[in-house]
Formats: sequence, C-alpha cells, structure tokens
Amino acid sequence: MSSASLALTRTLWNALGGQADDVDRLAFRGTGSLPSAFAVTDFAAASVAAAALAVDELLAHAHPHAARSLSDEPTSSPFQTRQPAAVEVDRRLASFWFATSLRPDGWQVPPLRDPLTGDYPTRDGWIRLHANAAHHRAAVRRTLGAVADRHAAAAAVATWEGADLEQAIIDAGGCAAQMRDADAWRTHPQGSAVAAEPVVAYDKGPTGTVPGWPIALKRPLDGVRVLDVTRVLAGPTATRFLAGLGATVLRIDPPDWDEPGAVPDVTLGKRCARLDLKTLSGHTTFAGLLADADVLVHGLRPGALDRLGFDAATRERLARGLVDVSLDAYGWSGPWGMRRGFDSLVQMSSGIADAGMRWRASASPVPLPVQALDHATGYLVAAAVLRGLKRRLEHGIATRARLSLARTARLLIDFNAPWDDTSLASESAADASAAIESTPWGPARRIAAPWRIAGVDVHWDLPASALGSAPPCWP
Repeated sequence: MSSASLALTRTLWNALGGQADDVDRLAFRGTGSLPSAFAVTDFAAASVAAAALAVDELLAHAHPHAARSLSDEPTSSPFQTRQPAAVEVDRRLASFWFATSLRPDGWQVPPLRDPLTGDYPTRDGWIRLHANAAHHRAAVRRTLGAVADRHAAAAAVATWEGADLEQAIIDAGGCAAQMRDADAWRTHPQGSAVAAEPVVAYDKGPTGTVPGWPIALKRPLDGVRVLDVTRVLAGPTATRFLAGLGATVLRIDPPDWDEPGAVPDVTLGKRCARLDLKTLSGHTTFAGLLADADVLVHGLRPGALDRLGFDAATRERLARGLVDVSLDAYGWSGPWGMRRGFDSLVQMSSGIADAGMRWRASASPVPLPVQALDHATGYLVAAAVLRGLKRRLEHGIATRARLSLARTARLLIDFNAPWDDTSLASESAADASAAIESTPWGPARRIAAPWRIAGVDVHWDLPASALGSAPPCWP
C-alpha cells in the first residue's frame, strides 16, 4: 500500500466529513508515479478512493448487516487484494484515467485545445491564454488584435506586462492567467481567500422529511436522477462516476456549446440534451427536470443559475431533498470569486506551473502531466454527492456543497510527504476492457476502472454520446 496515497485519502475523507475509521476499509495496489514535481499519482488514487469510500459508506448505511469484502469475490479481476477490504484502488489505472479513459479504434478524438491556447512570454514573465471556446477566443483577439496564429499572438503578448494583459483579457470577457510562484499566490488576496475556504464547503440545507429509495448492493444509484449542468472537465468526471453506479444522468448544454475534444471521454453513461434557459420554454423545461431530480451538479460561474431564475431557494422549493453540489475555478470568496477559469489557468495562478518549471529546470512553464485539478475535484464532487444522498436517507434532508479547483490545488501544493517517484509501468492491451463501446464517432474501448467496491457492479449502460443527441426529458 502506498503510504502517500493513504495519507492523502485521509485528508480528503476528513474534508468530506467522513469518519476516520472508514479509511481502514481501503487498500491500494500498484507502484510508481507520473513524473511531476508533485504527488500526482497519489493525488489521483486518493481522490478516486474518496469517491469509492463514499459508495461504501452509503452501502454500509443501507445494508448494515451485509458482510462485504473484496476477499470473498472472484480473483479474475486485475486487482489482487491481500487483506480484507471493501474498497481497492489501482494507482496506475487511476493515473491513466486522469488523462483519458477512452481508447479509440480507427479514429481520433479532436484536439482538446484551440491553437491559440497556450503559454506565452510577456515582458516580465509568462501568461497562459485560454481560447478553446469561441467567446474566449474573441476576447483574446479583442485585446491583442486580429492575431491569426500562435506566432502573431506571441509577438503581441511580448509587448505586455503579465498582470496588465491578464486583467485586460478578463475585462474583455476572456480567460487568462499570469504565472505566479507559490509564495506570490499565498500572499495574493485571492490565494489568501482560497486558503481560508474548506476543501468541501457544506451549506445548511432545508429540513423536512423526504422520501428515500431502495439501495441495491450491485447498482447502488439505480433510480437516482442526476441533472448535470457542467462543462470540461471536473463536473463531467463526477457525473460519469455516478453513472457507473447506475444513476440516470441527464446533461444539459446551451444550444451553441461544444467541447469536441472532451465529449467522447466524459459523456460515458449519460444522455445529453440542449436547452436555452434564457427562453421561456427552456426555463419551463428545466424547472420540470429539476423538480424530478435527486441530484444537481453545476459548474457555472457563481450566481449564473441565480440570474437565470434558479437561485438556491428556488432549487430547493422545486426539488425537495435535492443534493445540490456546485464547483467553480477560483473559489467562492475573495476578489476573483466570480472569475472564469480552468485547470490549466489555476495551475499558472497558484504556483504549480512555476514549481514544475523549477523542478525540470525548464525555460518555460511546466504543468502537471495530467489535468489533475479537474479530475481530483470531479471525484470529490462525486463523493460529496454520495455523502449527500446518505444524509438524505439517514435524516430526510437536503444537502448543498461547494468545491473549487483552486482549493483542490492548494491541497496538492501543501502535501509534502514523500511519494514513490519511480516510473509507472507502461500501458498494455490488458489494461483495456474487452467490451467494444459503440460511440457516434467510431468503436472504442475503455481502460479498466481503477476502483473496485465490494458487491458493486461498476459499468456504464450507455456509450459516450454527442452533445444534444437526446431530448431534454427524463427517460
């Protein structure tokens, strides 16, 4: 067992409000780590473990007399449990899933990033521009001029001070992040605000008895309806995990949104519909969907749902007992509490890219080898949902929780225990499942799930699907 993975899991599980002795039901396997200045593989394994422990906790509440141990199950799986445990996590497979779980057969997933997206030298350091979405790309060009490619963008960026360009792009409605070191971020007003926030912030929800549902051992979330209003990548990671446990997940996107480089990986097990919540018909349809939902996961900027007529009080009125979990980029307080952001931008702001540059002795920023802030936050969101469902079953009340990429980043930065820095074994054909997934883009296979939970049948009933391919209604 990796001591670093276990230590990080204890930290995460405590942040989620779990009981300390629950972690004793956990086992890890696998050696080696992704190359990084940080314990990325242990971070991946620990966040996956926290979500799996939340499943185990839910089952222990629903079936208190059921004896569940992985040692009682067949040994044909890739896991080899050496001690009685209810949850086991493969550190190597978790590392792979933090990149992508999908292995296309005869086709390729489109690039995740627009050509203009990337790191550029300024007059006094480095900045990262984000241009994946059309409106973010337009904001970059409004600020820098009609730059047609990276060469032209680099020439324009080189004339700016980093802080000035960052603010100018933000003011234009775009996304950018000047590279700061960890000390600068700690003393920055937003870095200080984020440090004071909990990893998982629980708000007091309304009281009052609400009905539960039968929890099956094999598919514990069968019958649970999850309304997914999230974008790349943290929220979709969370709802993909829930779909693997049997939840009915309905993802809602606006009419003009797409993320072709991520959709084939993260829509596994989901139905994907489109709605324009700014129209009367879209607003009415969404209200009906919410009224029949058990869980709402949303990753819009703070206040966005409020402005669309779905503030917290309205959500609670429409959906009694709702488990309402939200996430954002830069935290929920401080001067950047409303700022747009993504994993790669938070890495630049918080000192992670700078630390990577120093670790590798590089002349340019070095990010994490995978988008670990997104994925780790996603599994923490899933764990918060599961703990909220347990709370609803136990006490008949609703739950509201908030998380952010920036607070997850702080947790990774602050972790300074030694970890296994040997290389991971290379991926092999045996790591992929035998089943062929028939996606709209072509056949594919998935890397085996990195978690195993005693008695639980983890699988996804639906293949990945295109955005807008389903009607906006519950099946």
